Amino acid sequence: MSNVPVNNGRRRFLTAATSVVGGAGVVGLAVPFIGSWNPSARAKAAGAPVEVNVSKIEPGQLIRAEWRGKPVYVVRRTDDIVNNLSKHDDQLRDPKSEEAQQPEYATNTYRSIKPEFLVALGVCTHLGCAPTHHKGDFEQHVSGIKDGFFCPCHGSKFDMAGRVFQGVPAPLNLVVPEHSFPTDDTLLIGVAPGEA
Repeated sequence: MSNVPVNNGRRRFLTAATSVVGGAGVVGLAVPFIGSWNPSARAKAAGAPVEVNVSKIEPGQLIRAEWRGKPVYVVRRTDDIVNNLSKHDDQLRDPKSEEAQQPEYATNTYRSIKPEFLVALGVCTHLGCAPTHHKGDFEQHVSGIKDGFFCPCHGSKFDMAGRVFQGVPAPLNLVVPEHSFPTDDTLLIGVAPGEA
């Protein structure tokens, strides 16, 4: 045994320093580990739900969201648009939406849960181009109809429910993704009603 006196101050310093270094190491390992629990960008692109605040969308306005790497058009339809949707059924290829391009709960005249909102993929069903929204000037493409979607690539035309007109290259209506409204101001794309 040595008779060297114990330096308690040095011992406390070394204990504290070792604890700090060890704690930093634990934090350094824990942050990436816990971060790995969050969905990756690839997982989000593969289908994680997307939340959209719809409270500030003006009547007649379209906003774009992205879900699964594709654009989603969200349009707040005016009362005039909603009231006129069934007046041009004779010009549409699939007016009753009999092709499965939408969830069962959106198989109606509006192709949506709420008549006020259209939620559709902004991807033409012909070759995947992006149709443009025509607000008030769609009559240049379809006589008597003020609002709709026109695909400039090959001339496909869709009404404000995303239904395709006859005589155009697109074979099907625009796709309506699973969606729900957990609150009046919140749209959840990728989640059916009751699943949120």
